[in-house]
Amino acid sequence: MPQVTRSSSAAASLSAPSVRPGLDSTVATLPGRGTAPASATPARRWRLIDALRGFALCGILFANAPFLLGIGEGLSPDDFAGQLSSSTGSGLLGVLVEQRFVPIFCFLFGLSAQLIVLSARRRGTSPWLPLALRLVALLGIGLLHALVFPGDVLREYAVAGLALLPVVLLAPRWLTAALGAVLTIVAFAVLGGGVVTVPGLLLLGSAAASYGLPAVLERPGRSVVAVFVTALLASVAGTVAQAAGGPEAAFGAVGASTGLVVAVTYASGLALLWRTRARALLAAAFEPLGRTALTNYLAASVVLTLVALASSGLGWSTMTTYLPMVVASAALLVVQSLLSRLWLRHFSYGPVEWAWRSVTWRRLAPMRGGVL
Repeated sequence: MPQVTRSSSAAASLSAPSVRPGLDSTVATLPGRGTAPASATPARRWRLIDALRGFALCGILFANAPFLLGIGEGLSPDDFAGQLSSSTGSGLLGVLVEQRFVPIFCFLFGLSAQLIVLSARRRGTSPWLPLALRLVALLGIGLLHALVFPGDVLREYAVAGLALLPVVLLAPRWLTAALGAVLTIVAFAVLGGGVVTVPGLLLLGSAAASYGLPAVLERPGRSVVAVFVTALLASVAGTVAQAAGGPEAAFGAVGASTGLVVAVTYASGLALLWRTRARALLAAAFEPLGRTALTNYLAASVVLTLVALASSGLGWSTMTTYLPMVVASAALLVVQSLLSRLWLRHFSYGPVEWAWRSVTWRRLAPMRGGVL
């Protein structure tokens, strides 16, 4: 989940998506909002959405790890910045990771919220209570997680979701999309990113689900190719501008806007690769992480905090290179991906996802039935 900047101290085929009743990553068509009657379409799990979520989780871990491990905390800000600025690893993280994955995750959070709405309506249930319970539960999870990682923004996700609940549930999808676009442009291009980006991205994700984006991404056509090429060109231009602006540019409108277009490049590029032979590898690596994203996100904070305590002799607080952090984070992600895949062979949800889903629908979700 989301990163915090130092300035703020934070095997598969090409077949169609599998149909599995009762899962959150679903889509349907609702009268008046571009979807079909609730009972007309069975629940469907969009595997690319899970892979995208897992991919974003990887990037966010690399962004959060320096803070979880306490890298540079024993140095003055000037000394840390000066010594780190000459580090190749720091430069690569700035170009490839920082502010590049949070937009994907936040957008998918909004998309998932709308999928809960569609699932509730398909069940013939009002979506108000399930979605409200889901967001309140997320707020509680965020408050607990903040005890380990103060930079956690699950709380902001939950609060923004609760505040925007009437828009998500009542506004026509075109209005949701338009409002989300305006808020996102202002947040990135004017306010310089940060927590203020959450409302706009949440609304854009919600509208995207209503317009059927998961299906479009599963079988991308020329429109996705056009988005990828446009975003790639904008990413190159933005990265050049960010580099020319110096370290300060990374935390302003230029850095935030560049992060957004890079995020679009990553997401659309992954969707295009999903239609190639690379899909099997992408699914094996990222899909298990995405289906258990919340569990893995929380577990990573605990594990890296314990690693920092157990290996304090390595001098994390005075370290001026990110290489040990990259190695530790990569190793953790490999272990999490393997464990998640093993878990999902026997169970339908990750442990925290199961509890979250049970609260959402006010009954214990079935745990058995894994497919990976």
